[in-house]
Amino acid sequence: MLDRSHWQTLGAHAERVGRGPLPVDAARASEFALRVGPLYASFARQRLDAQARDALFAMAEAANLPAALKALFDGEHVNTSEGRAALHTALRGDLGQSTAAREARAVALAAQARMDALHDTLEASDVTDIVSVGIGGSDLGPRLAVDALRDFHAGRFRVHFLTNVDGSDAQHLLRGLDPARTAGILVSKSFGTQETLLNGTLLRDWMGGAERLFAVSANIERAEAFGIPAARVLPMWDWVGGRYSLWSAVGFSVQLAIGRERFAQLLAGAALVDEHVLTAPTERNLAAWHALVGIWNRNGLGLSSAAVLPYDQRLTLLPAFLQQLVMESLGKSVRHDGSPVLADTVPVLWGGAGTNAQHSFFQALHQGTETVPADFLGVVRPAHAHGHHHDVLLANLLAQAEALGTGWPSDDAHKGYPGGRPSTLMLLDELTPHSLGALLALYEHSVYVQSVLWGINAFDQWGVELGKRIAGELLPALSDAAVPAGDPVTRALLAEIRARR
Repeated sequence: MLDRSHWQTLGAHAERVGRGPLPVDAARASEFALRVGPLYASFARQRLDAQARDALFAMAEAANLPAALKALFDGEHVNTSEGRAALHTALRGDLGQSTAAREARAVALAAQARMDALHDTLEASDVTDIVSVGIGGSDLGPRLAVDALRDFHAGRFRVHFLTNVDGSDAQHLLRGLDPARTAGILVSKSFGTQETLLNGTLLRDWMGGAERLFAVSANIERAEAFGIPAARVLPMWDWVGGRYSLWSAVGFSVQLAIGRERFAQLLAGAALVDEHVLTAPTERNLAAWHALVGIWNRNGLGLSSAAVLPYDQRLTLLPAFLQQLVMESLGKSVRHDGSPVLADTVPVLWGGAGTNAQHSFFQALHQGTETVPADFLGVVRPAHAHGHHHDVLLANLLAQAEALGTGWPSDDAHKGYPGGRPSTLMLLDELTPHSLGALLALYEHSVYVQSVLWGINAFDQWGVELGKRIAGELLPALSDAAVPAGDPVTRALLAEIRARR
């Protein structure tokens, strides 16, 4: 584990670098950039110099990063609070060398074969629409992939997502579907998630039974009690966390949307980045660079917020997906041993798609009092024939990153741009299943690298449990005033809700 001296070193480097924009020349543009397969990343506009970068590399060495990565791939219990492995990499490749990793790979391949068989079953039916019911990690990844890869939809199935326990979500979705030609997939590891079961029950009743319901769950008994036979239940495992589960049967809806061959390409793109991350030295490791720059912005520069800005409408849902991946994984204040962290951890992550976002919150990015580091993402070759549109989009992408970094002086205080606003710019050659898999795997590994340096567990989420428990206690009190629940403020609010019904 790193000690306080490492974090103090970052502070010293930050003071030396200062707050202004760094000069960007041709050498820096080359030295602060890396490519892995279809993904190119430039860190030249991050506010750190070679000395600060080397200090970050030294921290990674002190944290024994290569060994930590090997532990992840080999299925060691990196999820220390739950005593579990985190073997999502085994869902898409066989890089792990341990018995646990090889066994995980074998069951992942068996699950893929079952997905293919159920895919065939649906292909042979008259089903035209698929409703995937899940929440959190059971929804965000598949929803993002289905939306981002809309140019690759195989054409047979229209895939929809039902997530929110708000009944209006279900009402608006189902009114446009035919229950006789709809199938549902309930995705819940425990098959006990309140939102999923409520929506699943609503869907089952609307369909007139469970004959066209499938499940992805680790709890076959509960699925069977719901009316879904074991033959239509795809597996989940405790060594794959929800927000890392897109690559598993949780991605069945994605496979139905884009077809099995393209789903395999999605996995292959992630596997490409897996191999790079496991084998590349830290100094040439794209995930390590991305993570260390995040550490620098959070702990060196003290920046408490970060933005994700995809300049491609198909990636509109990427910020929401990354909010869970990053903030649920890194939103921790104690280390593996239960002691307090020695440095601030996760920034608040947010964002939106360009160019729309430029007309929304970019004013604050350019001239606000808070500096917000950003990840800009662009796609070099579009999937449409509107070339001028794409040139305008790319021009705006490049211009915004430059303007944030270099700024613009003015004698009029209202029109001056301070610059020095750091950003990373990542380019995908094209947005395909392969490149999307590579991009999402990059972010997964960046999150893990940051957790290694902070000494925290990236694979638990105890922080979401308390609110769930209190909600369960409050539910009866919404309909029965005699049920005592909540603190005085909550009781007053309950009384107001009951009075206005």
